[in-house]
Amino acid sequence: MKRRGYVVEEVADMENLYLAFWKAKRGKAHKEDVQRFQKDLKHQLKTLQADILSNEVQVGEYHFFKIYDPKERQICAAAFRERVLHHALMNVCHQDFERYQIFDSYASRKGKGTYAALNRAKYFAGKYEWYLKLDVRKFFFSISHTVLKTQLERLYKDARLLAIFESIIDSIAFENGLALSQIAGTLKVPAISTTVRGLPIGNLTSQYFANHYLAVADHFVQEKLNVDGYVRYMDDMLLFGNDKIELLKKGKDYQDFISENLKMDLKLFCLNQTNRGVPFLGYRLFPNHVLLNKRSSKRFKTKLKQYDFNLKQGIWTQKIYQQHVEPLIAFTEYADMKWWRKIIIN
Repeated sequence: MKRRGYVVEEVADMENLYLAFWKAKRGKAHKEDVQRFQKDLKHQLKTLQADILSNEVQVGEYHFFKIYDPKERQICAAAFRERVLHHALMNVCHQDFERYQIFDSYASRKGKGTYAALNRAKYFAGKYEWYLKLDVRKFFFSISHTVLKTQLERLYKDARLLAIFESIIDSIAFENGLALSQIAGTLKVPAISTTVRGLPIGNLTSQYFANHYLAVADHFVQEKLNVDGYVRYMDDMLLFGNDKIELLKKGKDYQDFISENLKMDLKLFCLNQTNRGVPFLGYRLFPNHVLLNKRSSKRFKTKLKQYDFNLKQGIWTQKIYQQHVEPLIAFTEYADMKWWRKIIIN
């Protein structure tokens, strides 16, 4: 794959920076830092442009918080100016990351997404007798900075772009799932010490970097292991086949590959027959129908109860209630559980 050069000039183009601003602003227009940035928009973007071109752009100002949806996750929210930078970078670099992806990788890609991945997995469930579910242990926190930088160098030969990418990658690192800055008890990220692993969940760049990180393993699965029935959504992988012994062997080969080349470990394998239902992205997929898995069902009931409480207590208006309930219900509508929704909602 030919490496691309002269990218920074495109990233720093004012038209691209304006587009990046509007993308970063989407859904966050009410926030104080966004309004402050927009109030002096032209100057802010001119300053960012100069910093990009002079290789003096500052990154690493994170706000940390946790979400529990469905499991505990630590989110590292970058300052708004950095989010504009991330969008500016990916507006231009999206095509290069996209070009290396295989057809059956579905996260963070236009025209793909959760439901396309589910439909593909459901198709394979009807075609093959067995599935093997693989999942990377602490995926975002275990991404090697060194390996990722090497991967990016195979995509680009623009030294200034690579320097910006390296600054973003090295702006944070983790030990046991905690950012070094939290361990040190400060919101500012200190200089990276001996720990050189992990990407912050929450950055647009992290989504692209993480998806690209496992793309080399996708090629290994399809080109070396010759697995036709394969679906990946970020770090959730499904391999399908009709010979369970052969499928397990290929899972072991995959594990060996990512351990040696990506410095990662897998969780315990999940091998079963497809007619018993394939667990994937919150659902249980059968060849002819789809159910919610137990965790998703419990999560739906808990959230709906909390949303109803917020409405009845006047914490939320009807409009805010609808904004939360509609996507919650939409998630369940992919499953063939109309009868269940009627019971729960009524």
